[in-house]
Amino acid sequence: MNVVDNESTVILVVDDDPINLRLAEFVLKKNKYKVLKASSGREALRLLSSTKVDLIMLDYLMPEMN
Repeated sequence: MNVVDNESTVILVVDDDPINLRLAEFVLKKNKYKVLKASSGREALRLLSSTKVDLIMLDYLMPEMN
């Protein structure tokens, strides 16, 4: 049986809508996940170049880069 340790799980949320970012952050942090946020594809790539994440949740239709 695999047990997920939420406190060590890092989730990157990528969305150009600030309300969606805040809502996802609220729900995930309430469940004790570590949350990183990016409001663009470029910002997400910069974060990923220096940080290991376990899961990426992203909006699939974004300006500039999908």
